[in-house]
Amino acid sequence: MNSEVNIMGKQSTLRAIVDRNVERHLVKEFLMSNTKGSGFGSLKFERVLNKNNNKPQDILTVTADRPGMVIGSKGKIIKDLQRRLNEEFTLLQPKLMVEEIENATLNAQVMAEKIASAMERGWYYRRAGASAATNIMDAGARGVLITIAGKLTGSRNRTQKFLLGHVKFCGETALQHMDKGYSVAIKKLGTIGVTVEIMRSGTRLPHEISIFSEEELRIREEAAAAAEASA
Repeated sequence: MNSEVNIMGKQSTLRAIVDRNVERHLVKEFLMSNTKGSGFGSLKFERVLNKNNNKPQDILTVTADRPGMVIGSKGKIIKDLQRRLNEEFTLLQPKLMVEEIENATLNAQVMAEKIASAMERGWYYRRAGASAATNIMDAGARGVLITIAGKLTGSRNRTQKFLLGHVKFCGETALQHMDKGYSVAIKKLGTIGVTVEIMRSGTRLPHEISIFSEEELRIREEAAAAAEASA
């Protein structure tokens, strides 16, 4: 009997986790579709304790290249979005916040949307992909992989990739160091998917090591000791 109760408890917990993740994905799609043109970069969820009523509250932080288009005149857009989040989703006292992206060129989601938008405006896919890859590398990324797939030039689907620098395709390193974004360009021949994967600037991979001389180690130890003494 106890084992059955434990199994049911585990199943309900797993179901709750799945439902929460699915809803978060739906919330992200909702915000992306209702903030087009703002340069949507990412969405961060955070559950905190509301100091006013001591109840849990969901804080949703949107990063955007043009945050003013998310806020709207006198906060009209963001207030409407927050009202709809409260009505259409099972979030806990949702509060929507907006932050500006420091360097939009290094944000994979922003760049994926820019490439898709450029193609919808008539850019040739090779020009859009190659130009974006070059701009991303010039902005300081360690590597970039852009994948454009769909009916690019005719009735048959095909895939074109643009690879510059160093990238990781799988494993924990890819999950930790690669920023990934996806968007869709709607053309007369059909939809074209655009995937952008960026290895963040300043990334240090596990196999990269530094070898210091005894003199450099002594200087580092003295600097660390001085910093510890001052603290």
